[in-house]
Amino acid sequence: MDIHPTAVVDPAAELGPGVRIGPYSVIGPEAVIGENTEIMAHVFIDGPTRIGAGCRIFPSAVIGTEPQDLKYKGGDNGLAIGDRVTIREFVTVHRATTVGGRTGIGDDCLLMACSHVAHDC
Repeated sequence: MDIHPTAVVDPAAELGPGVRIGPYSVIGPEAVIGENTEIMAHVFIDGPTRIGAGCRIFPSAVIGTEPQDLKYKGGDNGLAIGDRVTIREFVTVHRATTVGGRTGIGDDCLLMACSHVAHDC
């Protein structure tokens, strides 16, 4: 595991072996990051978020934050990202709106720069 000294990783976050976290990234307490995943600079990961193995998340991505939906009331919801997913610069991915819901991204996906994956997808 390699965590840049300027990164902020909550002690409750679960990081698999070989995870790399770049400068100024922030990893929240409910994040689970799979082995050999690379989190580059200025990435923000929040909420109940599970990221698979062998993923690459490029600078300034925002992952697992609250959905932009007026019916969202909090609760047990989250985001699950599969293995070998590439998330490019400035991508946003929101967690689900409903209790027990999950936003999901499968294995081997590429999310191109500046794209958005909305809640409940």
